[in-house]
Amino acid sequence: MGDENIYTNDGTVDIHKKPADKTKTGNWKACRFILGNECCERLAYYGMSTNLVNYLKLRLGQSNVTASNNVTNWSGTCYITPLIGAFLADSYLGRYWTIAIFVIVYVIGMTLLTLSASIHGLKPECIKDDCNPTGSQTAVFFAALYIIALGTGGIKPCVSSFGADQFDETDEFERKKKSSFFNWFYLSINIGALIASSVLVWIQMNVGWSWGFGVPTVAMAIAVVFFFSGSNLYRLQKPGGSPLTRIFQVLVASMRKYSAKVPSDKSLLYETPDMESNIEGSRKLEHTEKFRFFDKAAVETETDNVKGMVDPWRLCTVTQVEELKSIVKILPVWASGIVFATVYSQMSTMFVLQGNTMDQHIGPHFEIPSASLSLFDTVSVIFWVPIYDQIIIPVVRKFTHRERGFTQLQRMGIGLVISIFAMVVAGALEVIRLDYVRRNNYYDRTTIPMSIFWQVPQYFLVGCAEVFTFIGQLEFFYDQAPDAMRSLCSALSLTTVALGNYLSTLLVTIVTDITTRDGKLGWIPDNLNRGHLDYFYWLLAILSLINFFVYLLIAKFYTYKKVTGKPR
Repeated sequence: MGDENIYTNDGTVDIHKKPADKTKTGNWKACRFILGNECCERLAYYGMSTNLVNYLKLRLGQSNVTASNNVTNWSGTCYITPLIGAFLADSYLGRYWTIAIFVIVYVIGMTLLTLSASIHGLKPECIKDDCNPTGSQTAVFFAALYIIALGTGGIKPCVSSFGADQFDETDEFERKKKSSFFNWFYLSINIGALIASSVLVWIQMNVGWSWGFGVPTVAMAIAVVFFFSGSNLYRLQKPGGSPLTRIFQVLVASMRKYSAKVPSDKSLLYETPDMESNIEGSRKLEHTEKFRFFDKAAVETETDNVKGMVDPWRLCTVTQVEELKSIVKILPVWASGIVFATVYSQMSTMFVLQGNTMDQHIGPHFEIPSASLSLFDTVSVIFWVPIYDQIIIPVVRKFTHRERGFTQLQRMGIGLVISIFAMVVAGALEVIRLDYVRRNNYYDRTTIPMSIFWQVPQYFLVGCAEVFTFIGQLEFFYDQAPDAMRSLCSALSLTTVALGNYLSTLLVTIVTDITTRDGKLGWIPDNLNRGHLDYFYWLLAILSLINFFVYLLIAKFYTYKKVTGKPR
């Protein structure tokens, strides 16, 4: 077997910075450690976050609106901080070392969170259900939350891309496995979430918050062990230098040459003469006709050379220009995911508050916490992922003749449609619940004799939508990203979740402000029996429908990227 068959052709190296040997590194043998790490890390994250709205209400004494907004603001931050991790990974550290550093930050945050709910002086003093937290206790708790947000931010944009790096894109056999990896990666996330939303939420509500936060902390420590255990098997992509610098170089160079004429023969545009790109770890990108203004950055002029060297702020390669075009092209697709993420965020806020008003009994003695119903979202994902991978794709492939069955954009679009139905179902349930309250005069009851399991369909639909949209996003942003910007683009996809949470906060704030004028209780009062949460669900359904039609236009005009050559 020749060297070209032993080593990967995508520029990856092993932990010792030597060319990655296909027989000893990567593939599923490395991915099992990455999947194990992700499962435990997500168990820790969801074990702490799924029931967070109830901790803020019960232990920190916050109202429905304040607690809901604090959860979505924090959750949003967890999906903004990935931009920090992505920049470090793509520019300087690489994905492996970025994950290695931020998992330690993550463990520190989880430990402080556990201490804030366990240690006398740090945890709020409670007499039965009446808690009176001090300002310093609240500050310590939120400090722990935002340290966790920083830790998870360093990990999120890197793990899925790092797992995909274990498959050589230039090898047809390994490339087919990569698409399947994203499905199983998301499945591992939801196995962790299933344990969190069932066992850990029950512990928090029935045993105590110190155990409820302590177990996720231990899970995070196990995630660290999983990750480092596979170090000798991993394939590492070399960082390609600051992607932001390259983007700004194209912008500056094209502005400097705003009056330059782009030649009709695109082969006259500047590019390195050999097959390799001059960007570390990146293949060359073929020229595209869209956003032609940026092509001016690759037009050669007499002033481009400084002391015999090409000035990158005056002249950029076609590949560098196409990197920027790739980012610009995916931005509309990225924006269309924000409303979907707003729908998704309701599971940790409005769905929980709605469930708090319903009968949570299973039999005469056992009660299921309302936050635990998110396990049906998880069960839905666990149910649909293997069906999608093993049944739906092969069937659709027979009709479309595409390797992946659906295109990535088609897959995401299907999820957007399902999310609309999820909001319609949630709104319909609230209409029925409020009618039951009205007919029986249950306005002032904490819970009404209506089973919480009527919420299962809305959770199940959100889970089904995730399988199509969120996994489709993971694959789309990895596949369409320039080689040296994959962590950045993964982070970009995660910011849709952040902005979705922030949009939820904004909508709740605006709705509350408008609907509570003139002394009215509003749509989302502390006593939901006297509110109209169904109106809020209808609002989200309408926004989701409008978003879907905009998405159809975006998808219609999108063109997929084309690569050539091999990485440097």
